[in-house]
Amino acid sequence: MKIVLTTLNAKYIHTNLALRCLKAAAQPDFDPTIVEYTIKDPAFNIVSDIYQYKPDVVGFSCYIWNIEETIRVVRMLRAVSPQTKIILGGPEVSYDVHDWLRRIEEVDFIVMGEGEKSFKDLLKYFSGEIALEDVPGICYLQDGKVKIHPQPAKIDLRELPSPFRFAEDLPHLGKRIQYIETSRGCPFSCQFCLSSIEVGVRYFNREKIKEDIRYLMANGAKTIKFVDRTFNISRSYAMEMFQFLIDEHVPGVVFQFEITADIMRPEVIQFLNDNAPKGLFRFEIGVQSTNDLTNELVKRRQNFEKLTRTVTMVKEGGKIDQHLDLIAGLPEEDYDSFRQTFNDVFAMRPEELQLGFLKLLRGTGLRVEAEKYGYTYVDVAPYEIFANNVLTFDEIIRIKHAEDVLEKYWNDHRMDNTIEYLVTQSFETPFDFFQNFGTYWEEKGWSRIGHQLEDLFKRLEEFLATQPNVNLPIVRSLMQLDYLARQQFQPRKLWWNDRVSQDQQKAIYTMLKETPTLAGEEFANMNVTEKEFFKHSLLVPFAINYEAFTTGDIVAEESVLLTYFRNGQTPIFATFPVESIK
Repeated sequence: MKIVLTTLNAKYIHTNLALRCLKAAAQPDFDPTIVEYTIKDPAFNIVSDIYQYKPDVVGFSCYIWNIEETIRVVRMLRAVSPQTKIILGGPEVSYDVHDWLRRIEEVDFIVMGEGEKSFKDLLKYFSGEIALEDVPGICYLQDGKVKIHPQPAKIDLRELPSPFRFAEDLPHLGKRIQYIETSRGCPFSCQFCLSSIEVGVRYFNREKIKEDIRYLMANGAKTIKFVDRTFNISRSYAMEMFQFLIDEHVPGVVFQFEITADIMRPEVIQFLNDNAPKGLFRFEIGVQSTNDLTNELVKRRQNFEKLTRTVTMVKEGGKIDQHLDLIAGLPEEDYDSFRQTFNDVFAMRPEELQLGFLKLLRGTGLRVEAEKYGYTYVDVAPYEIFANNVLTFDEIIRIKHAEDVLEKYWNDHRMDNTIEYLVTQSFETPFDFFQNFGTYWEEKGWSRIGHQLEDLFKRLEEFLATQPNVNLPIVRSLMQLDYLARQQFQPRKLWWNDRVSQDQQKAIYTMLKETPTLAGEEFANMNVTEKEFFKHSLLVPFAINYEAFTTGDIVAEESVLLTYFRNGQTPIFATFPVESIK
């Protein structure tokens, strides 16, 4: 029997852990072939490729990000290969199965929920080993009626084989994100999340997990992401794994975790701050909302004070980047409340702040109660909301404007000094800056065109010129500093037009020739020649004192900024007051 397991990933760099778990569980009785595509691959090309395998069975792993594309593939595959058994599985099709079976008549079976046993037993049925009635956790149409088989007993995760030992995966381990799970289930009951449906948390065998991680690192994996919904729910377990990863990590490997920040003890964070190599760990933290009523309505227990303590301690440690998530559109969180949530979280200055929008996923409590809160939403994946009883569609659009520039101007860290000044000195709150700039960005049509790095600076400057209470000379200087700090070599083209006269250039060189320490000890120790100075230096009009800036102060001063580029290293900066240049 020829079996193909497949999915459409969101991006090429992703891998599908579910397919590998199914393959490992099916062996040695069956040996499925795993083939992965992306949602951007043409459906015809995907079907053509699958068809070449001449499969008897094809199983598709389905999620909100790929279900519509998967349906197109399924219908085309049925047309060209009518004898092939088509199976769907995954979180997107595990709920509302009556709808799916009637909507996609080309599907033979749906595997609901945890699939290792159900999928293997279904293969046994296809091969004539067992009766269809003995296959648990599946549904299908029989004589026009939906037949649903009861779920199997929960799998003992400690007994499952490793999904990481397939030779065909070896060439790709270093090129794609590797996902690993050490537990299934979630102790919380958040009504917008599918993880809340399974009660309790079950763990895999710790020693097997460690062996899998050793194997992945030994074979070139660079990014390993734990998919556990709450990695640190067991403090002793988390500490054991953190210690293991610190002791045995391979340089260049990054481990990502979803953690619940308000239950993380200060001594655990201190341990990581003291012992973890910088860049080894990355935390993803779902804040979602700081509105107490909203959190209560969605059954989300959260102590924001303790969460803030955790995020702050981790940030002060300087070892671990943090990605914090928000969800706009939760019950009773209106525009002003979400603005407050955003500002509460941005105050912690996370390395990344993800601004997402509520999706009413099949199987979740909020989807069941959609009418109660006045939700209107797209009834096609990913089921994003239009509005609810306290948030209008117009307000959601405005928040989306903020999301666009937040990604470009904060999460990418192209101009941190500039943004810090703007959100603290020029706008009432950080959210107001991102939202106002985002709306201007949309009105200009910039969301529909591409951007070079220089464009991002020019477009911010254009926006700021329309805003009251913005000190443009100071902001422009900070933007120039942010731009030049990212350059390892002197840029050929600048996004601003102001230049320093040749007389000023010569005067500054003369000053430095006599007293090179005016540009700092590092510059003085380089013993730069006149030829090197004029070849590698950039001098531009500047509006602040750089020395004061390095201590955290913005001091207005008409000056000239010297940037000395060192061919691949961080530039050297110094400023010279205009009045001192003779």
